[in-house]
Amino acid sequence: MYQLDIVLKRGHNLAIRDRGGTSDPYVKFKLCGKEVFRSKTIHKNLNPVWDEGTKLLVDSLQEPLYVKVFDYDFGLQDDFMGSAYLYLESLEAIPVNLTLQDPHYPDVDLGTLELTVTLRPKDGSIEEPHRDATQSVRLAELHRKHQLWRGIVSISLIEGRDLCPMDPNGLSDPYAKFRLGNQKYRSKTMPKTLCPQWREQFDLHLYEETGGVLEIAVWDKDTGRRDDFIGRCTLDLSTLAKEHTHRLELALEESRGSVVLLLTLTASSHVSIADLSLTPLDDPIERREIMGRYGMFRPLSNLKDVGIVQVKVMRAEGLMAADVTGKSDPFCVLELNNDRLQTHTIYKNLNPEWNKVFTFNVKDIHSVLEVTVFDEDRDRSADFLGKVAIPLLHIQNGEQKGYVLKNKEMTGPTKGLIYLESDVIYSTVKAGLRTIVPPEQKYIEEEPKVSKHLLQQNFNRVKRCILFVINIGTFINSCFEWDSPQRSISAFLFFVVVVWNFELYMVPGALLLLLTWNYFITAGRESGDTVSAVVLEDKEVSESVCVCVCLCIAFRQLQFVCVTFNWTVPFLSWLAISVLCVATVLLYLIPLRYLVLAWGVNKFTKKLRNPYLIENNEVLDFLSRVPSDVQVMQYRELKFDPGQSPSKRKKTNPG
Repeated sequence: MYQLDIVLKRGHNLAIRDRGGTSDPYVKFKLCGKEVFRSKTIHKNLNPVWDEGTKLLVDSLQEPLYVKVFDYDFGLQDDFMGSAYLYLESLEAIPVNLTLQDPHYPDVDLGTLELTVTLRPKDGSIEEPHRDATQSVRLAELHRKHQLWRGIVSISLIEGRDLCPMDPNGLSDPYAKFRLGNQKYRSKTMPKTLCPQWREQFDLHLYEETGGVLEIAVWDKDTGRRDDFIGRCTLDLSTLAKEHTHRLELALEESRGSVVLLLTLTASSHVSIADLSLTPLDDPIERREIMGRYGMFRPLSNLKDVGIVQVKVMRAEGLMAADVTGKSDPFCVLELNNDRLQTHTIYKNLNPEWNKVFTFNVKDIHSVLEVTVFDEDRDRSADFLGKVAIPLLHIQNGEQKGYVLKNKEMTGPTKGLIYLESDVIYSTVKAGLRTIVPPEQKYIEEEPKVSKHLLQQNFNRVKRCILFVINIGTFINSCFEWDSPQRSISAFLFFVVVVWNFELYMVPGALLLLLTWNYFITAGRESGDTVSAVVLEDKEVSESVCVCVCLCIAFRQLQFVCVTFNWTVPFLSWLAISVLCVATVLLYLIPLRYLVLAWGVNKFTKKLRNPYLIENNEVLDFLSRVPSDVQVMQYRELKFDPGQSPSKRKKTNPG
């Protein structure tokens, strides 16, 4: 094996690809069809200076290194600026000048690249049995370098001012796109305005210690044709002070108008990959310190720092064979919202042992940890082997469990088990307060697919609720018609007693009693499958709760209310009980007019106290944390027969 050290120095007289007579070049290096390095982007420069490099391990000098240069275009396909091959067999001189060419236009001058290249044999002889381990370690270091971020960029997109009109009516339908490295975010579209009020908040990861370049582009949404480009601006994050909120008004470079946003750079200390020997929570002193940090009575200085989760990825058994040799090259990817880390690859093995510890920062206790196993392929995208989804609230601290891997849709099992041990430490107060703010949205999220089964299920639920309301109306009308004198007299007495004694505090009190009643109903039932059965099969409780609240909120939220009252997620149900208790006490002790007056004063002065406040609906944010019927089924752990475990089969069938 050889070690190849590459330093990309600079480019000379590169091709023009932008309208301003310049380009935004960056360079990709590929080996055996796989990208091994990508340089940073130098904006508006035909003679860029990169001065950055990488180290590669190569086991063959027959394959040349393929170098390609592109012009970066935000929101559009990057333009090709030329390519060249670096043949390792004939590599002699350390300084190398590569002449860029376009295979379709070989006579066009596209400039040159200046590199410094060093090729030397790897120190020490590497025997064949240890080659896979060496390559695995190299990939692990590569993953460490490109995955662990140094901080978080919290962005509040407030508004746009005096944008250019793009539509015949003299207005636009603007939306904004953000890009930081490979991370992207797109805002909502504000129709028919030149001064859009977006009021959105999101976070991006900061990978470089020195900062990075945040790119912002504003577009006009057009239905049926290509969106119109309004303008763009860039922001060098290295110029901003950390741990401080900056109010920025960035002027668009290629047109009039500006974008107003609030930006905060925050250090992140709870994201790491380590071996089992460096487990933070296994140290009693460090564990005690972390638990004290998220204690009940700690100050609420940073509401986003809810807690930490530590995941030990031990091993997998009986994985699917994805290669023609009957083996796989498995690695494991862990995702928590927009945080994504992965293990190294174990080559040619169906029973890999990773023994890695991953630590994530918890910003929302209702997040779901997704663990996916892939098969690494050298010349194409990785093959899917299996996946599990574990809500953080379902984790039992310190318990090592074997999870049956599921298919991509999370509807059924696939081949293999994965053994994980997880610990979650969080602040209950912060977790409760974060429940009533908008949840974090994923940067890259697949479009939801229409399910006939789900549509039929929702249609049946609507039909049952409508029939239930009709039956209640028919019953009440029969009391007025005196079809049954005994029933009408009882209904009249009930009406008089209720109306005479009714107080407003009885409304949250009644909901509190309903929650308590359902708690005792579900207390004797087992968790897991039975919880799903309560959601999908216990029609009496679900329908009664749905009918009670269907006049208060939109029907699409009825299912979430049912799940809350059925104690499917105990944390949310206890939080609802706490809120209802406070509401009952306040309505009992304080006259209603004082509460309405306090609400009105708060609403009228909110804009004056904080002009850049992002409005939200606490009830809808609370309900957004409740899993749907489909998610409950996806998160449910599949049972497996220990007698069919691969390790058991090996013992019983040694041949």
